[in-house]
Amino acid sequence: MPPRLNRVKEKLSSGQTAMIVGGTDDADHIDQLCQIGFDGIWLEGEHGPVDFKDIGNLTRACDLWGATSIVRVNQNEQGLIYRTLDRGAQGIVVPHVNTKEEAENVVAGGKFPPAGLRGMFTSRQGFGVEDYFVTANDQTLLVILIEDIIAVQNLDAILTVDNIDVFFVAPADLAASMGYIGELQHPEVIETIDGSLKKIIEYGRTAGTLVNNSNVEKFASAGVRMLYTVQWPWIEAGAKEFRSQVEKGERNRK
Repeated sequence: MPPRLNRVKEKLSSGQTAMIVGGTDDADHIDQLCQIGFDGIWLEGEHGPVDFKDIGNLTRACDLWGATSIVRVNQNEQGLIYRTLDRGAQGIVVPHVNTKEEAENVVAGGKFPPAGLRGMFTSRQGFGVEDYFVTANDQTLLVILIEDIIAVQNLDAILTVDNIDVFFVAPADLAASMGYIGELQHPEVIETIDGSLKKIIEYGRTAGTLVNNSNVEKFASAGVRMLYTVQWPWIEAGAKEFRSQVEKGERNRK
């Protein structure tokens, strides 16, 4: 059988925009999110509970909808990267990649030879795929986080590394590394984020960032093509609106 296609990678490779949503660690919830039309599900293994024992079922739920499963790991370690892929993830997000050498380490862990050094073990994604070791590299999404000011300073060198699919500018940690904890709207933070994304795009590479309903149009218009959001703000906004309507109805009844 042919390999399962990586929807996010396919869309990015063809110049389209990919929409990613996070905030779940439940397979049933993934079913609900995928029916809305997201291209990928971000599974949180750095700051959240997703672990190796969970990845099989969570990624299987994504597979049922043809959505890309993207797991953020907590360290830039080759063994951690390829074990996560072995468990069934179609994509990897690696935090705090600050140098060219650290970006090259991501590739080494995420790609089979000759592109990398990934251990020769069949992933769950390889079951039934006769030429898996030949085709796997084409279906594996590698995302690195530019989330420290030192990474911004080294960005020209980092952008020369091949086989990185997305250079993702992460605003919160970047702001903190600049001395502006929680100040995402500080002019210097905005300038650094926008400048980094612009440089990535000018290099001909794919840029990604965290977005919300208030800024997604700005970033999409600028050419950022991996757009990641979390679901909680929608739940919160919907709950507030629901409560407001209830209170309005109660006032009308009096």
